[in-house]
Amino acid sequence: MPHILVLGGTTEASLLAQRLAEARLPATLSYAGRVARLRSQPVPVRVGGFGGVAGLTDHLRRERVTHLVDATHPFAATMSGNAIAACAATGVPLLALTRPAWQPEQGDDWRHMPDIPAAVAALAGPPRRVMLAIGRMHLDAFAAQPQHSYLLRLVDPPEVAPPLPDCHVIVDRGPFTVAGDTALMRAHGIDLIVSKNAGGSGAEAKLAAARALGLPVMMIGRPPLPDRAEVHSVDEVLRWLHGADLGV
Repeated sequence: MPHILVLGGTTEASLLAQRLAEARLPATLSYAGRVARLRSQPVPVRVGGFGGVAGLTDHLRRERVTHLVDATHPFAATMSGNAIAACAATGVPLLALTRPAWQPEQGDDWRHMPDIPAAVAALAGPPRRVMLAIGRMHLDAFAAQPQHSYLLRLVDPPEVAPPLPDCHVIVDRGPFTVAGDTALMRAHGIDLIVSKNAGGSGAEAKLAAARALGLPVMMIGRPPLPDRAEVHSVDEVLRWLHGADLGV
Protein backbone atom coordinates (compact mmCIF):
# COMPACT_ATOMS: atom_id res chain seq x y z
CA MET A 1 0.00 0.00 0.00
CA PRO A 2 1.53 3.34 -1.01
CA HIS A 3 1.83 6.16 1.48
CA ILE A 4 2.94 9.46 -0.01
CA LEU A 5 4.28 12.19 2.27
CA VAL A 6 4.02 15.70 0.83
CA LEU A 7 6.08 18.40 2.54
CA GLY A 8 3.86 21.41 1.97
CA GLY A 9 3.12 25.01 2.73
CA THR A 10 2.89 26.14 -0.90
CA THR A 11 0.10 26.48 -3.43
CA GLU A 12 1.70 23.68 -5.42
CA ALA A 13 1.52 21.34 -2.43
CA SER A 14 -2.19 22.02 -2.05
CA LEU A 15 -2.78 21.36 -5.74
CA LEU A 16 -0.88 18.10 -5.47
CA ALA A 17 -2.90 17.07 -2.41
CA GLN A 18 -6.10 17.65 -4.39
CA ARG A 19 -4.89 15.52 -7.29
CA LEU A 20 -3.73 12.73 -5.00
CA ALA A 21 -7.11 12.71 -3.28
CA GLU A 22 -8.86 12.52 -6.64
CA ALA A 23 -6.65 9.57 -7.55
CA ARG A 24 -7.46 7.96 -4.17
CA LEU A 25 -3.82 7.58 -3.31
CA PRO A 26 -3.03 7.52 0.44
CA ALA A 27 -1.15 10.71 1.23
CA THR A 28 -0.35 13.02 4.12
CA LEU A 29 0.34 16.73 3.76
CA SER A 30 2.84 18.07 6.28
CA TYR A 31 3.12 21.71 7.35
CA ALA A 32 5.97 23.21 9.33
CA GLY A 33 3.36 25.05 11.39
CA ARG A 34 4.50 28.60 10.55
CA VAL A 35 1.21 29.72 8.99
CA ALA A 36 -1.69 30.33 11.36
CA ARG A 37 -4.49 30.07 8.79
CA LEU A 38 -4.14 26.68 7.14
CA ARG A 39 -6.23 25.93 4.08
CA SER A 40 -8.67 23.02 4.29
CA GLN A 41 -7.16 19.99 2.57
CA PRO A 42 -8.65 16.81 1.05
CA VAL A 43 -5.97 14.57 2.62
CA PRO A 44 -4.81 14.05 6.22
CA VAL A 45 -2.67 16.90 7.53
CA ARG A 46 0.12 16.98 10.10
CA VAL A 47 1.54 20.21 11.54
CA GLY A 48 4.94 20.73 13.11
CA GLY A 49 8.57 19.82 12.61
CA PHE A 50 10.01 16.32 12.58
CA GLY A 51 13.08 16.92 14.73
CA GLY A 52 15.80 17.19 12.13
CA VAL A 53 17.12 14.44 9.89
CA ALA A 54 16.86 11.79 12.61
CA GLY A 55 13.23 12.67 13.37
CA LEU A 56 12.22 12.65 9.71
CA THR A 57 14.05 9.36 9.17
CA ASP A 58 12.14 7.81 12.07
CA HIS A 59 8.85 9.21 10.73
CA LEU A 60 9.41 7.74 7.27
CA ARG A 61 10.07 4.33 8.77
CA ARG A 62 7.35 4.44 11.42
CA GLU A 63 4.63 5.64 9.02
CA ARG A 64 5.86 3.36 6.24
CA VAL A 65 6.15 6.22 3.79
CA THR A 66 6.80 4.88 0.30
CA HIS A 67 7.36 8.18 -1.57
CA LEU A 68 8.23 11.70 -0.46
CA VAL A 69 7.42 14.84 -2.43
CA ASP A 70 9.16 17.99 -1.24
CA ALA A 71 6.80 20.82 -2.21
CA THR A 72 8.12 23.30 0.36
CA HIS A 73 9.02 26.92 -0.34
CA PRO A 74 12.22 27.32 -2.41
CA PHE A 75 13.85 29.01 0.60
CA ALA A 76 13.01 26.20 3.06
CA ALA A 77 16.57 24.95 2.67
CA THR A 78 16.81 23.23 6.05
CA MET A 79 13.69 21.13 5.50
CA SER A 80 14.70 20.28 1.95
CA GLY A 81 18.18 19.29 3.08
CA ASN A 82 16.70 17.10 5.82
CA ALA A 83 14.44 15.41 3.26
CA ILE A 84 17.41 14.60 1.02
CA ALA A 85 19.35 13.09 3.93
CA ALA A 86 16.39 11.15 5.38
CA CYS A 87 15.45 9.68 2.02
CA ALA A 88 19.06 8.66 1.42
CA ALA A 89 19.09 6.93 4.81
CA THR A 90 15.81 5.06 4.28
CA GLY A 91 15.77 4.48 0.53
CA VAL A 92 12.45 6.33 0.19
CA PRO A 93 12.23 7.85 -3.32
CA LEU A 94 12.30 11.66 -3.27
CA LEU A 95 11.02 14.17 -5.79
CA ALA A 96 11.02 17.95 -5.37
CA LEU A 97 8.11 19.95 -6.77
CA THR A 98 9.63 23.39 -7.24
CA ARG A 99 8.73 26.68 -8.88
CA PRO A 100 11.02 27.89 -11.65
CA ALA A 101 12.96 30.92 -10.46
CA TRP A 102 11.89 34.32 -11.77
CA GLN A 103 14.03 35.70 -14.58
CA PRO A 104 14.55 39.41 -15.32
CA GLU A 105 12.73 40.83 -18.32
CA GLN A 106 13.41 43.83 -20.51
CA GLY A 107 12.93 46.97 -18.43
CA ASP A 108 13.76 45.30 -15.11
CA ASP A 109 16.37 46.82 -12.80
CA TRP A 110 17.46 43.90 -10.67
CA ARG A 111 20.42 43.85 -8.29
CA HIS A 112 21.20 40.19 -7.64
CA MET A 113 22.00 39.24 -4.04
CA PRO A 114 23.39 35.80 -3.13
CA ASP A 115 21.69 35.65 0.26
CA ILE A 116 19.94 37.58 3.05
CA PRO A 117 23.16 38.96 4.64
CA ALA A 118 24.22 40.40 1.28
CA ALA A 119 20.88 42.14 0.87
CA VAL A 120 21.11 43.58 4.38
CA ALA A 121 24.60 44.89 3.70
CA ALA A 122 23.50 46.42 0.40
CA LEU A 123 20.88 48.49 2.25
CA ALA A 124 23.57 50.53 4.00
CA GLY A 125 23.22 54.21 3.18
CA PRO A 126 20.64 56.99 3.31
CA PRO A 127 17.03 56.30 4.30
CA ARG A 128 14.79 54.82 1.64
CA ARG A 129 11.21 53.57 1.42
CA VAL A 130 11.59 49.83 1.02
CA MET A 131 9.01 47.16 0.25
CA LEU A 132 10.48 44.19 2.10
CA ALA A 133 8.86 41.20 0.39
CA ILE A 134 10.61 38.36 2.22
CA GLY A 135 8.00 36.98 4.62
CA ARG A 136 8.53 37.12 8.37
CA MET A 137 11.28 34.57 8.97
CA HIS A 138 14.23 36.89 8.26
CA LEU A 139 12.96 40.26 9.45
CA ASP A 140 15.39 40.31 12.38
CA ALA A 141 18.33 40.49 9.99
CA PHE A 142 17.09 43.78 8.53
CA ALA A 143 17.05 45.42 11.95
CA ALA A 144 20.72 46.10 11.18
CA GLN A 145 19.48 48.78 8.74
CA PRO A 146 16.93 50.69 10.87
CA GLN A 147 17.18 53.95 8.92
CA HIS A 148 14.70 52.88 6.26
CA SER A 149 10.92 53.02 6.19
CA TYR A 150 9.78 49.47 5.50
CA LEU A 151 6.54 48.16 4.01
CA LEU A 152 5.89 44.55 5.06
CA ARG A 153 3.26 42.28 3.54
CA LEU A 154 2.67 39.18 5.67
CA VAL A 155 0.33 36.20 5.41
CA ASP A 156 -0.53 36.33 9.12
CA PRO A 157 -0.56 39.16 11.66
CA PRO A 158 2.80 39.22 13.48
CA GLU A 159 2.69 37.77 17.00
CA VAL A 160 5.23 40.36 18.14
CA ALA A 161 6.06 43.75 16.71
CA PRO A 162 8.56 43.55 13.83
CA PRO A 163 12.10 44.55 14.87
CA LEU A 164 12.05 47.56 12.55
CA PRO A 165 11.47 50.99 14.11
CA ASP A 166 9.74 52.43 11.03
CA CYS A 167 7.52 49.89 9.31
CA HIS A 168 3.97 49.45 8.07
CA VAL A 169 2.48 45.94 8.06
CA ILE A 170 -0.14 44.76 5.60
CA VAL A 171 -1.69 41.33 6.21
CA ASP A 172 -2.76 39.78 2.93
CA ARG A 173 -2.50 36.53 1.02
CA GLY A 174 -1.84 36.24 -2.73
CA PRO A 175 -2.30 35.92 -5.57
CA PHE A 176 -1.75 39.64 -6.03
CA THR A 177 -2.43 41.80 -9.09
CA VAL A 178 -0.16 44.20 -10.96
CA ALA A 179 -2.70 47.00 -10.59
CA GLY A 180 -3.00 46.37 -6.85
CA ASP A 181 0.75 46.22 -6.26
CA THR A 182 1.34 49.29 -8.41
CA ALA A 183 -1.20 51.25 -6.37
CA LEU A 184 0.32 49.92 -3.13
CA MET A 185 3.83 51.04 -4.08
CA ARG A 186 2.61 54.46 -5.14
CA ALA A 187 0.57 54.93 -1.97
CA HIS A 188 3.60 54.20 0.22
CA GLY A 189 6.13 56.05 -1.94
CA ILE A 190 8.23 52.91 -2.37
CA ASP A 191 11.57 53.44 -4.10
CA LEU A 192 13.12 49.96 -3.66
CA ILE A 193 11.83 46.37 -3.49
CA VAL A 194 13.68 43.60 -1.69
CA SER A 195 12.44 40.16 -2.71
CA LYS A 196 13.35 36.51 -2.43
CA ASN A 197 13.37 34.74 -5.78
CA ALA A 198 10.47 32.52 -4.80
CA GLY A 199 9.15 32.00 -8.32
CA GLY A 200 5.54 31.19 -9.09
CA SER A 201 2.70 33.48 -10.08
CA GLY A 202 1.13 34.32 -6.70
CA ALA A 203 3.60 37.08 -5.79
CA GLU A 204 5.03 37.90 -9.21
CA ALA A 205 2.86 41.00 -9.60
CA LYS A 206 5.24 43.11 -7.54
CA LEU A 207 7.95 42.57 -10.14
CA ALA A 208 5.73 43.76 -12.98
CA ALA A 209 4.68 46.73 -10.85
CA ALA A 210 8.32 47.59 -10.14
CA ARG A 211 9.07 47.35 -13.87
CA ALA A 212 6.19 49.66 -14.72
CA LEU A 213 7.24 52.19 -12.08
CA GLY A 214 10.94 52.00 -12.92
CA LEU A 215 11.87 50.81 -9.42
CA PRO A 216 14.96 48.75 -8.61
CA VAL A 217 14.63 45.27 -7.12
CA MET A 218 17.14 43.57 -4.86
CA MET A 219 16.59 39.92 -5.84
CA ILE A 220 17.83 37.40 -3.29
CA GLY A 221 18.97 34.13 -4.83
CA ARG A 222 17.84 30.72 -3.62
CA PRO A 223 19.94 28.80 -1.11
CA PRO A 224 22.05 25.99 -2.58
CA LEU A 225 20.97 22.38 -2.06
CA PRO A 226 22.52 18.98 -2.82
CA ASP A 227 21.52 17.43 -6.13
CA ARG A 228 18.01 16.00 -6.20
CA ALA A 229 15.33 15.15 -8.75
CA GLU A 230 13.13 18.18 -9.42
CA VAL A 231 10.01 18.87 -11.46
CA HIS A 232 7.95 22.02 -11.89
CA SER A 233 4.36 20.77 -12.24
CA VAL A 234 1.86 18.55 -10.46
CA ASP A 235 1.39 16.56 -13.68
CA GLU A 236 5.08 15.66 -13.62
CA VAL A 237 4.75 14.42 -10.05
CA LEU A 238 1.83 12.23 -11.07
CA ARG A 239 3.82 10.84 -13.99
CA TRP A 240 6.65 10.02 -11.56
CA LEU A 241 4.20 8.18 -9.31
CA HIS A 242 2.74 6.42 -12.34
CA GLY A 243 6.23 5.19 -13.13
CA ALA A 244 6.37 3.80 -9.59
CA ASP A 245 3.30 1.72 -10.49
CA LEU A 246 1.02 3.20 -7.86
CA GLY A 247 -1.99 3.17 -10.11
CA VAL A 248 -2.11 6.90 -10.88
